[in-house]
Amino acid sequence: MSLQVVVGFGPAGAATARTLVGQGHEVRVVTRSTHPAEDGIEFVAVDAAAGDRLAEVAAGASVIYHCAAPPYTRWPQELPALTAGVTAAAEASGAVLVLLNNLYGYGPVDGPLTEDLPLAATGRKGRVRAQISQDVLALHRQGRIRAVEARASDYFGPGVTAGGHLADRVVPAVLRGRTVRVLGDPAMPHSWTYVPDVASALIRLGTTESAWGRPWHVPTVPPETIQAMVTKLCEAAGTAPVGVRRVPPALVRVLGVVSPFIRELDEVRYQFDRPFVVDSTACAEHLGLAPTPLSEQMRSTVQWWRGASPQAG
Repeated sequence: MSLQVVVGFGPAGAATARTLVGQGHEVRVVTRSTHPAEDGIEFVAVDAAAGDRLAEVAAGASVIYHCAAPPYTRWPQELPALTAGVTAAAEASGAVLVLLNNLYGYGPVDGPLTEDLPLAATGRKGRVRAQISQDVLALHRQGRIRAVEARASDYFGPGVTAGGHLADRVVPAVLRGRTVRVLGDPAMPHSWTYVPDVASALIRLGTTESAWGRPWHVPTVPPETIQAMVTKLCEAAGTAPVGVRRVPPALVRVLGVVSPFIRELDEVRYQFDRPFVVDSTACAEHLGLAPTPLSEQMRSTVQWWRGASPQAG
């Protein structure tokens, strides 16, 4: 098996690294800070924005997975330099670059999201997500690197804690039998991407030459409302149904005055106030990848939260 380099160890990076270890690969994870030892993973503390240093770490790698992101409020300032460092390392090492991106770059869209839609976002975070996509794929077209992009919707699943719309604001409340409070309209259909499916898609894309040079949507189950997702989480947990209440928009604006994270969410509020539907049939048809059944997603998510946070119930 070959050396695989994973940049970033958030939920997607961690799932990718552990899946690669399970497949027998040599895995090197690059983060800014040190991490506790983990079987099969070599951790290297490097600022990935330093492309020359990252190139040294990635020497001999067959694939580099770019799963890193700065703090949410720092994307416009830091994400371009971070991605430039990773692309420089891919060019120097000759490794295939798999870019993990999200769906912000499309901006508001009427109808399902498909990979052929223009990247027409006007907000700061959407534009920077669009820009890194365009930069990476342009380098591929120029023949300087071999690259492919995976785009995922809102994560949930094992290991997804702070920041996810189905994470620390939802699952612990379900397990404790408490009302769930959400920032958007709980009755709007929304696509949710399961983190293990992200890892599977990234790994397949990195080794499928016919997929390189374009974006792909990670396999994602049909959209569900937040209300429906909460109901399914309750069923998986074997708990009584809980209420779902929207945080009043006026209160969200007040919270945004003191919380930079809440304030930044205003740009993508459309994703939760109107249908937000991902079409991932292209990935299924070309790569033969299907999303994990929703019932299994729910079971694994509940099981992980109970193990990670026993007080949750």
